[in-house]
Amino acid sequence: MENKKYSSYAEIELELQILKIEREIHYQRILLGIEKTKESVVPTKAISLLGNIYDKVFSGAYGIIIKTAIPIFINWYINRKRGD
Repeated sequence: MENKKYSSYAEIELELQILKIEREIHYQRILLGIEKTKESVVPTKAISLLGNIYDKVFSGAYGIIIKTAIPIFINWYINRKRGD
């Protein structure tokens, strides 16, 4: 990096404004890259498919039984004595 010589404070201020704008551009590029990465990692179709499966499993009489059994099992697991 070369040293620049400035002849006035106006030139320094202009250079600082340019650097500030360049820094903001780079920051926005990073944010855009993060958003694109999130979109590519999170499969929205798979999530909606899991939601549909959840609705089918937990609907009707079978779903009521499962919804009742899960909390009972969790309480049993939490309250069981250690070493059993």
